[in-house]
Amino acid sequence: MGLSASSPSIALHSPNISVNPQTASAPSECPMHQEKMEGCPMHMKFPDQGAENQNNTVPAHQDKAYEYVACPMKSSTSLIKDDIDPRNMMPPPNQMPSQDQPFPLSTVREESSIPRAQSEQKWVYPSEQMFWNAMLRKGWRWKDDDINPNDMSNIIKIHNQNNEQAWKEILKWEALHAIECPCGPSLMRFGGKAKEYSPRARIRSWMGYELPFDRHDWIVDRCGKEVRYVIDYYDGGEVDKNYQFTILDVRPAFDSFSAVWDRMKVAWWRWTS
Repeated sequence: MGLSASSPSIALHSPNISVNPQTASAPSECPMHQEKMEGCPMHMKFPDQGAENQNNTVPAHQDKAYEYVACPMKSSTSLIKDDIDPRNMMPPPNQMPSQDQPFPLSTVREESSIPRAQSEQKWVYPSEQMFWNAMLRKGWRWKDDDINPNDMSNIIKIHNQNNEQAWKEILKWEALHAIECPCGPSLMRFGGKAKEYSPRARIRSWMGYELPFDRHDWIVDRCGKEVRYVIDYYDGGEVDKNYQFTILDVRPAFDSFSAVWDRMKVAWWRWTS
């Protein structure tokens, strides 16, 4: 997600819920009321987070991500002392141009609206350069396609926008639990399962519908309770002006009685409305 250099996200069906977690007031101790970090974090001093990172594992491209939000490397030749992370003596992750890369790519990383569990920070999206490097690792070769810098910019916008839409769909489900979790949910981790079709996707395919081109599982922290969401990604045709083309089917996995009850309630609301 987007968060990782993977696939996007929207919703095949959205539960018709009256509670809006984005507008509902929250207690003052909630992280959403705390001031956003300003300035260039790369030049700030950070405490030792070794112990915390052992208990809060995040994808590699998210580790220390805030050091590189709006603080890109100036060029491939500027990777000198100022660009080295003093905590591990390593350069920014996946931000180096690949061999024979036909044009320079941005290393700026956009902050998402998705809260990161056990942190006051939010998840950070990969840069154009990181996305490019990720595609190369997955076997893609730029020489096989007629690609230009604007294409990479559009890919990043599509990726980020669809992940934002996926989180909005999750918030609609989580609104059912606004009373028990007034601070709202946060995202713990996520993973792609493109080759593992969900039971619902398979049943839909038996009925004549297309199979999704991707699947993600997002693990949400609901005020201390882990909740898994399944997201199936369907091709929605042309990309619109908001950089959306994917149709998302987002719902809590059948991992608990609470999730089963939520889906039964929403299914009844849809049927009766």
